[in-house]
This record gives sequence, C-alpha cells and structure tokens, in this order.
Amino acid sequence: MAGGLFALLDDVAAMAKLAAASVDDIGAAAGRASAKAAGVVVDDTAVTPQFLEGSAAARELPIIKQIAIGSLRNKLLFILPAALVLSQFAPWLLPILLIFGGTYLAYEGAEKIWLRVSGHDETAQDADEELTTTGELSPEHEKATVAGAIRTDFILSAEIMVIALKEVVDSSPDAGFISRAAILIVVALFITVAVYGFVAVLVKMDDIGVHLATKDSALSTKVGHALVAGMPKVLAFISVVGTAAMLWVGGHILLISLDELSGSLSGTLAEVLHAPYGWVHHLEEEVRHALGSVGAVAGWLTNTLLSAIVGLVVGAIVVAIMHVLPLGHDTGNDGAGEDSENR
Repeated sequence: MAGGLFALLDDVAAMAKLAAASVDDIGAAAGRASAKAAGVVVDDTAVTPQFLEGSAAARELPIIKQIAIGSLRNKLLFILPAALVLSQFAPWLLPILLIFGGTYLAYEGAEKIWLRVSGHDETAQDADEELTTTGELSPEHEKATVAGAIRTDFILSAEIMVIALKEVVDSSPDAGFISRAAILIVVALFITVAVYGFVAVLVKMDDIGVHLATKDSALSTKVGHALVAGMPKVLAFISVVGTAAMLWVGGHILLISLDELSGSLSGTLAEVLHAPYGWVHHLEEEVRHALGSVGAVAGWLTNTLLSAIVGLVVGAIVVAIMHVLPLGHDTGNDGAGEDSENR
C-alpha cells in the first residue's frame, strides 16, 4: 500500500514537472512573441494618451481603465478566436483583413492632420469649453472618447496579435492549437497591462508633481514643479507622436500585408502588390549598407519614414472621399465641423 502511494506521488511529481516545463515553454514563447510585436506596442502607447485630451483629472484613470478593459476584450473575445481559426483554416484571409486595418489607421492619422490644418478640429475646443463650464466632461463625450479609443485599439491589437501569432507559428511550427491559444492569451494580458499601466502613470505625472511640490524637501519641490510645468509639453509631444504613429503603423501594415498577399498570387498582380514593399525594403537595405555602424538605425528610420508617407497618401485619399468629395460625409466647411464633432 505504501509502495502504491509512493508510486502515485512519483506520478504526480512527474506530471508537475511536465506541467512546469509546459508553462516555461509558454512563457518563453509569449516573451518572444511580445518582443516581436514591440514596435506596434510602442505605437499603441503613443496613440492612447490622445484620447484623454480635455478630460478632467478625476476621470483620467477611470477612462484608462475602461479603455484597457475594452482592449483586453478586443484581444481575447474577438481577435484571438478569429486569428486562431483563420490561421488554421484560411490563413490567406489574414493579410486582407490587415489591409483594411492599415487603411483605417492611415485614415485616422490623416484625418487628424486635415482637421487641424483646415480649422475644423472643434472637438478638443468644445471639450475644453465644457470642462471649463462644468468641471468635467459630459457622460456622452466620455462615452464617445472611450468608444473611439477602443475602436482604434482594435486595429493595433489585431496587428499585435497577428504578429505574435506569426512568430509563434514560425518559431514553434509543431505547437498545437491549445498551445498557441495559451501563448497568445499570455501575450494579450502582458501587453495590455504594460501599455495601459504605463499610460496611467504617464497621465498622472502632473498630479505626482503637485504632490512632490508640497513636500518640505527642496529637491522634491524642484522636481514637482518641473513635472507640473513639463508634462503638458510631454503630452502634447506624445499627441504628435501618436498621430505620426497612426500613419507609420498604417502604412507599414499596408506594405507588409500587400507583400504577403502577393505571395499567394502570381503574374502581374503579384508583382504589382509586391512592388511597394520591395521598393521600400530595397531603399532600407541600401541605407543600411551605406552608413556602416549607424546603418541599422538609419535603415529603420528610412523604412519608418517611407511607411508614414504611404500611410499619409492612403489616408489622404480616404479623407478626401469621406470629407471633401461630394460622395463623402460633408461637402463644405460646416459639414466638416459637424462630422468631426459627431465622430
């Protein structure tokens, strides 16, 4: 009887070791997949603070929490199942979906520039006036802000999850459906907590500065005043970076997805779809080899700049269709203002 008990304990220990090894494998794979998607994660972090412009300080963390929950819901309930099913049964659809996603991101970035340049960017002004009058934004405006952030996050989250899934498939081709799902769940949780945790700290730095400024220590007071004075400039800079990130990521998604789609085709159409990525990649490699020790950074910057230009061109075309041409939402200045206010 004792021998049977020890045998059972040995079996349990062996199963525990196997489970621990599986957890380690999942953790390592999730780490590699997260690192592969790091570029898009940075863009997600830069884009999110834009949606907090005009929000009362007391509502910033609740808004971030709502966006984070929406982001996690995007990843786990919608993107993850769809990506796993499509990768299993219709992998050729993934680049097509990403093309639509990249176009939407490019449109969002180009629209922000157009509204600012054309003088129709009334949303932030209306929010500031409402905040000045009531002390906080209306529930309707906050709801629209959260919805817009979650909508934009969906595209970025889709890109993150698809990149992570591709890394898992490439690095562990024998991984089963369940293993891939477990890895992507870890990626989704880690990235969501990292992005929105950082954003929460970032937008509350001015409050931290106010707290430090009340301390008796001269150093704390100095740091506090510096934070209070500097954070509006930092957030304004991040807003610009966020707009540029939309164009860059949107253009990059389009280039990569068109190239991947060309691989499943043949003939002239395949060559046409491959040409934009091939041209950008060629210039990136030329710069990389020409500049020696700084070539890697310069090549990346070249790719980024060209991707942003592609995003701007594609986004501008969609903006023209949606706002300027008669078949869009508006045909004049008043319509543009109303449309930007109602988005």
